[in-house]
Amino acid sequence: MSCDGCACGNVAEQIDQKQTLQPKDCLEVDDESARRNKALQSTGAQLIDGDFVRGIRVAGWSILTRKAPILKMGPREKLEKTLGTIHLPEMVFGDNSLELLHEATGVKIHFNALDALRSWRQESLPPVQIPAAAKWKFRTKPDEQVILDYDYTFTTPYAGSQFVNNEEGAVEWVECEEPIDMAALQARDPILFYDEVVLYEDELADNGISLLTAKVRVMPSCWFLLLRFWMRVDGALMRLRDTRMFCRMQIGSTAFPMVIRERNIKEDSFEALASKGYPKDSAMYNDPNVAGERLSQKHHICEKLTLKSTSK
Repeated sequence: MSCDGCACGNVAEQIDQKQTLQPKDCLEVDDESARRNKALQSTGAQLIDGDFVRGIRVAGWSILTRKAPILKMGPREKLEKTLGTIHLPEMVFGDNSLELLHEATGVKIHFNALDALRSWRQESLPPVQIPAAAKWKFRTKPDEQVILDYDYTFTTPYAGSQFVNNEEGAVEWVECEEPIDMAALQARDPILFYDEVVLYEDELADNGISLLTAKVRVMPSCWFLLLRFWMRVDGALMRLRDTRMFCRMQIGSTAFPMVIRERNIKEDSFEALASKGYPKDSAMYNDPNVAGERLSQKHHICEKLTLKSTSK
């Protein structure tokens, strides 16, 4: 079961709307704030707000986002050397991350640009063919030849990193049939914490977009996140790769709870979209949520994270 098209697919947009209410809605804001404060107290949650770091500790989870400026020349060259390539997205936020740590077991789930780009290198897709009229945009000199012999869209199969902070356990994702709990996501519970982290971005020489972001929402009963890779090469191809994770939290329990992951891959050429009767104009697909409703699904899988003991 895919959760595309449901409430969780637009989770960030719904949250943003709540956080940017107009003055006439100030009473609703006050009510929302009161409900949030009450929920923070009842769950014993602790908000974290420091230099470049925000987050929350609740129900045995420590959830943190780190946001810093785009990598400068020195760190960028170091990243190129680590990855063994001179090709990187225009904007790499190498110090940005989202991490979720289950404190009792030491299980950590985290998202970062380095691991995402490692996955891009490993998958090594062929370059998307650029429409002839757009090739000039990739030139740095008017008379140079355009040679794109690598995946310049930085498409990545990355679905997160995970490990255990001790030597007594190991984690792995196992395919399952349990879908994400849609009722929990659609419930009007107060939002204890929300944030969005950009990992990298490239405007493909003004010929489209390549963007990898991670968004997290924490409520009194659960947390939910969306890792999204969105790519549009104008006039050629669009890709949407979504990884959603959901965990129902258990206050007072030290046992590792069930974490569900759903991965969806969607893709279509502009020609294929036109054959379905959809617009062919790239300007109609600035919003990945709109594109996601029209692109063909290529892959979908549900998995759960299992913790295994490695002690003898």
